[in-house]
Amino acid sequence: MVNRRWWDLAVLAMVAVIVFITAREPPYGPSEWLAWGALAAFVLFYLAYARARIGVERLSHLVIVTVACSVILAVGCIGDASFASTQALIYPLVWISSPTKRSAILANLALGVSLVIGYVVHFGPSGLLPGLSIAALSVGFSIAFGLWIWSIAQHGEERGRLLDELQAAQGELAAMHRDAGVTDERARLAREIHDTIAQSLTGLVMVAQRTGNRLAAVDGEAARAARDDIVLMEEMAREALTEARGLVAALTPVAVDTTLADALRRLATSFERETGVRVQVAADATGLDRELEVVLLRTAQEGLANVRKHAGARSAWVTVAGAGGVVRLSVRDDGVGPGPNAGAHGFGLAGMRDRVALVGGRVVFGPAPLGGALLEVEVPVPGLADAEASEASGASGARSSPGASVPETSVPEASVAAPDPIDPEGGRA
Repeated sequence: MVNRRWWDLAVLAMVAVIVFITAREPPYGPSEWLAWGALAAFVLFYLAYARARIGVERLSHLVIVTVACSVILAVGCIGDASFASTQALIYPLVWISSPTKRSAILANLALGVSLVIGYVVHFGPSGLLPGLSIAALSVGFSIAFGLWIWSIAQHGEERGRLLDELQAAQGELAAMHRDAGVTDERARLAREIHDTIAQSLTGLVMVAQRTGNRLAAVDGEAARAARDDIVLMEEMAREALTEARGLVAALTPVAVDTTLADALRRLATSFERETGVRVQVAADATGLDRELEVVLLRTAQEGLANVRKHAGARSAWVTVAGAGGVVRLSVRDDGVGPGPNAGAHGFGLAGMRDRVALVGGRVVFGPAPLGGALLEVEVPVPGLADAEASEASGASGARSSPGASVPETSVPEASVAAPDPIDPEGGRA
């Protein structure tokens, strides 16, 4: 940023020098008045126009500054040759107004020509050689010094750009480290639950079964009550074991190291192996950034965990499709469907909504049209709408006739939103 106070001081100093030089030898004649008039014109031009536009690098602004300063310099030198000292301020003013090096050099040459004209008019033909000498010296020094300063400014801009890129890279690296730390912590918790709580519950189930077998041969009221308690203990342990395994499955990271479709298929394969529920995956969204892919993958993982715990389903469908500038993920099952108070005491659906809201999306959960439950996630993708518009424009240009028919696109039932979605607080998750 250019400091205008320094320019104000420079103009004030130039005025003082010119007035002192022209006023030291009275009486004052037309030459002095002409020099003072040119000086006053320059001060008025600076205050009325140039000062507010210092640092504005625009060709129209440069033309105005060059023409005005050339006329003022020529008139001032016609009055008094000492007015040439104003070049010390005029040349820097031209340089900071130039959008390119070429335009700055041309403006410098124009100022040099105006100086020669002023000297020739003031001194006559004998002023041509001094004028050319002074103009050549001042223009040469201005161009050399200006190009040097220009290179320094370009180096500073390049350094600033590289610094911004470095800071952005550091921010991305910090975010990657943070995400990696979260993933590692989730994996650690999954291992701990699997190796401690799940193993202990498995042992408890086995002990309950063994105890029940031993009590089977014992008669009496007390033995029957004990057997009932043992059965209840076994059922509770099995339920707790199922919850623990669900937590392990939900916490275990599923990395998006290839594509979202491949990661979803790996997730479906693992889910089928653990639960016996058949999962079909159809993913047709490409060009998504890594953050959005991770959000969709984690949401699908939470949705399948919800199917595991509550649906009692035999099959599930995971669909990802992009259209209309948004990407839609749906998880549908053929289970019992959500109850009226499903999800009122759970955190799964709330966690999904929070995660999706961070990328500007929304979550809808409710009964599927053909039974079971339907979870839909819709996330905006700004670049997707532009790509679709380009494809549509290309397809329109390729049509053979204006009346060509366009086939209707059928929407899979799994991606149709429920007509009466359950309230966010009433989800099943």
